[in-house]
Amino acid sequence: MGADDQLGTLNLIDENARTRAAAEVQTARHVSLSRVTKPISLTTGLGPVGSEVVMPAAVMQVVNFMGAHPLALTDSLFINTHNAALTHVDSVAHMPVDGLVYPGVPVADAVTPVGVRHGSADPFSAGVVTRGVLLDLAPEAGAQIDAGARVSAADLDAALERTGVSLEPGDAVAVRGGWDTNLPMHEPVPGLDLSAVKWLDRHGVSFYVGDIADPHPFALPLAAHQVALARLGLPLVDAANLEEIAQVCRELERWSFMLVLAPPRITGTTGLLVNPIAIF
Repeated sequence: MGADDQLGTLNLIDENARTRAAAEVQTARHVSLSRVTKPISLTTGLGPVGSEVVMPAAVMQVVNFMGAHPLALTDSLFINTHNAALTHVDSVAHMPVDGLVYPGVPVADAVTPVGVRHGSADPFSAGVVTRGVLLDLAPEAGAQIDAGARVSAADLDAALERTGVSLEPGDAVAVRGGWDTNLPMHEPVPGLDLSAVKWLDRHGVSFYVGDIADPHPFALPLAAHQVALARLGLPLVDAANLEEIAQVCRELERWSFMLVLAPPRITGTTGLLVNPIAIF
């Protein structure tokens, strides 16, 4: 991978991984793994003094319409990429550790006020296609794991065993805890522990899609963001909505699928909004 690597574990997605993905397509039924995000007006989305808003809303909108008779209607969107109300993919530069971003580049060399020079989300924009496997930690319809749960390697082993699928290097995993983590930071939320990250590394997982990642309240190190992402170069798709795909997997009795990640081709960012698509 080398000292200049910006792909991280995406390097594991080779021709074999893409061929496995293609073999999963039998009916061409497809499911989005993204949550729905409703834009709010830019004038109210910045957290005015006295409000409970602690960071800008996920998507703020200005509709360029003043009541006249326009030739065309347009709007402008301000995207707060890493908001928990927006499904997004983190670049490997998103979370520095000890002043370095993956795979050991100083922050000052990687990021500038006008864009990310190393470790940006650019590689995702070329499109990512591999086999995905749903690991449902709360397999009954509508169930969720406990708020204080710390997901371990043993939990992932149990979820994988329920699928009957053999995970191969280059595959992606979608981990469902049954949670909407768009909650105030002081409220408890389950997440991965370090043994789970070691499990992802040991199985050669190429990227992680989850409705959970790091638990709240935070306890350092953050297994998902400071270890998996920052140290291993394992891209994270945060704030996914895995309810529909869990329902489809139960219905079809299939827990593997082609997974397509196609963010917009916007360069030099710490992450991008994304709508992952599973195809059966």
